[in-house]
Amino acid sequence: MLRILVATDCHLGYLEKDEIRRFDSFDTFEEICSLAVINKVDFILLGGNLFHENKPSISTLVKSMEIIRSYCLNDHQVQFQVVSDQAACLQNRFGRVNFEDPNFNIGLPVFTVHGTHDGPAGVDGLSATDILSACNFVNYFGKVDPGSSDVDQISVCPVFIKKGATSVALYGLGNIRDEKLSRMLQTHYKIQWMKADSEDDWFNLFVFHQKRRKGSSTNGINEQLLPSFLDLVIWGHEHECLIDHQEVSGKDFHIIHPGSSVATSLSNAEAKPKNVVLLEIKGMQYKQTNIPLKSVRPFQYAEVQLKDQLGVELNNEAALYEHLDNIVSNLIDKTAISGSEPKLPLVRVKVDYSGFSTITPQRFGQKYVGKVANPNDIILFSRSAQQNQTREHTGSSEECEPNELDQQSIEELIAESNLILDKNDLDSALHDFVNKDENMAFHSCLDKNIDAAKKKLTFATKDLKAEEDIVLQLDQCMQERMNEDPLLSKGGSEIMPCSQSLPTNALSAFQELKCSSNEEQDTHESDELIEISDKEHSQQASQKRPAPVDGGSQSSRRKTDLSSFYRTAPSKNNDDGGKKGKAPADMEP
Repeated sequence: MLRILVATDCHLGYLEKDEIRRFDSFDTFEEICSLAVINKVDFILLGGNLFHENKPSISTLVKSMEIIRSYCLNDHQVQFQVVSDQAACLQNRFGRVNFEDPNFNIGLPVFTVHGTHDGPAGVDGLSATDILSACNFVNYFGKVDPGSSDVDQISVCPVFIKKGATSVALYGLGNIRDEKLSRMLQTHYKIQWMKADSEDDWFNLFVFHQKRRKGSSTNGINEQLLPSFLDLVIWGHEHECLIDHQEVSGKDFHIIHPGSSVATSLSNAEAKPKNVVLLEIKGMQYKQTNIPLKSVRPFQYAEVQLKDQLGVELNNEAALYEHLDNIVSNLIDKTAISGSEPKLPLVRVKVDYSGFSTITPQRFGQKYVGKVANPNDIILFSRSAQQNQTREHTGSSEECEPNELDQQSIEELIAESNLILDKNDLDSALHDFVNKDENMAFHSCLDKNIDAAKKKLTFATKDLKAEEDIVLQLDQCMQERMNEDPLLSKGGSEIMPCSQSLPTNALSAFQELKCSSNEEQDTHESDELIEISDKEHSQQASQKRPAPVDGGSQSSRRKTDLSSFYRTAPSKNNDDGGKKGKAPADMEP
């Protein structure tokens, strides 16, 4: 018989800065490890979210490793064997389970997958679970990079475990965004489930960490999408502890919800007693035994609708204070009667105040400092669903709780935006930044897209030199001349447009003009030629030209050499076009 202790959502390090609740997660995790030793299990199976954060503090890491070292490192002999290809199913550098390492004495192995809080992130796709795996404290399996947009197929390689006549195929899959995993489960051959080649009967056990949506495939995983060959599914992420296993219509497997070991959301589901599951497998049969956790902080939950309460008047704050005070006092008394450990209890009262005024929860909780563990958030005000629908129809907005937000809203917003960055990369970076506190997520995304963008961008043009600035002025003068002179505007196809021919021809003409001036003119005339003002160009362009001497047509007369035009310099002493400057052959000087 193979004995397994199953626990999910330990959330180590939760509220580690709270003076009252900072050790709750560690106390419960240590109790879980002690229960594994007391019940002489073969190994511990964790269903994700071992840590509350992707990058836990040093204090959290040290406390976690101290607990694992105290209960898991010993001289006890491991009674089962792993007969599968360990390098294919375990995500570590060494490619084997930790208890087969001769340098370590592992008496209580731990197998774990990652969850939503402690999943891989960053450029290298690492998390705190990889630290424990590198230290040989846990066997980390089912790792898939949840933010990679290049992963089109997933191969789920099981850990084949044999103990006597019992053979168990342990499948694991770390958390992937629900929308992506749901789409892959609905597409054939997107997820490949590796199976044993031998003819032995294998008990197929699957552990994963996803949001569950019964009868729906949106914003969660529908149990109907899971393959039928499975025998038992350990469902992590759901904090509600369901004592009995659940049957799935049309499927041959059962589902077990161990629930979280520490209350994090203070909801009605968290108020149920916390348990771990002792799973005993022999052949193709299994037995489930729920073991209550005694170190969990007591938690009492109640819901109140003010419209149904007697003695509560509209806009009467004093009456509301008195009524809520009685409710909270009764809940505190229940925790004392239950005989639980002397820990300050958690109390949450959800108040439907539709049609009534509210009070300040922090001010109300000051009375219970030292009596409850959460004095600042005892009261949670909310509106009824009918009231919220009325506000939606009238265009009003109402603040939603974080767990009510649509997970697909981020993807939809990114898809609707016109982004320069790659949509899939930005989507993954946003999830890592928000959910995993990966501060370098956007930096990595930006570096990746900058390399791609460099290939598409042209080089910046160089600054214009002094000579090119002068040529630009000449082009502007020529453009003005063409606009003002009707003869130039009627040149048709025989004269190229200024915007196409002038920039290049003007530059070559200007360079030729400098050479000619240095060879044929003296220094005074050369300086006079170079320092032509814009006013003189405009005057020259606006002068009316006399009729041709030979009586040639306009077409033949307008076939003017542009380079010759730029070499023509105005003269102050001679009206015939200058001594050195040569006038066009077909024009009268």
